[in-house]
Amino acid sequence: MFKFAHNNFNVLDLEKSMKFYQEALGLREVRRINGDGFIIVFMGDEDNSHHLLELTWLKDRKEPYNLGDNEFHLALRTDDFAAAHAKHEKMGCICFENTAMGIYFIVDPDGYWIEILPPVVEA
Repeated sequence: MFKFAHNNFNVLDLEKSMKFYQEALGLREVRRINGDGFIIVFMGDEDNSHHLLELTWLKDRKEPYNLGDNEFHLALRTDDFAAAHAKHEKMGCICFENTAMGIYFIVDPDGYWIEILPPVVEA
C-alpha cells in the first residue's frame, strides 16, 4: 500500500516562493532541511494533511527552470471558491480559467501552475 507524501518544485527564490504559497494558499512551513548548497522546505496545509509541497532551493542555480509545456501541476480544493478566486484575482496570479469545468489556475513565482477546485458537491 502506498500513500502520497509530497510533490517537489525547485525554486529560484525560496523566501519569495514561501511567501506566495502562504499568502495564496495558506500553506505553512512544516519542516526544513539545510544542506550543503541546498535548502528544502516542506509546506503543509492547515489541516495537517499528509501530502506536502517540497520547495527545493539550490545555491548555485541562477537560471529559471525549464517547465516544458507546463502540463504538470498541483491541484488544491477550497471550501470557498468565490473568495479564493477574488483573492487570487487581487493578487494577479490567475493564469488560466476554465469556466465550463468550474476551475482556474494560479501561477507561482517560478511559473508552476496550481489548479484551484471548488468544494465537492455531495449528490
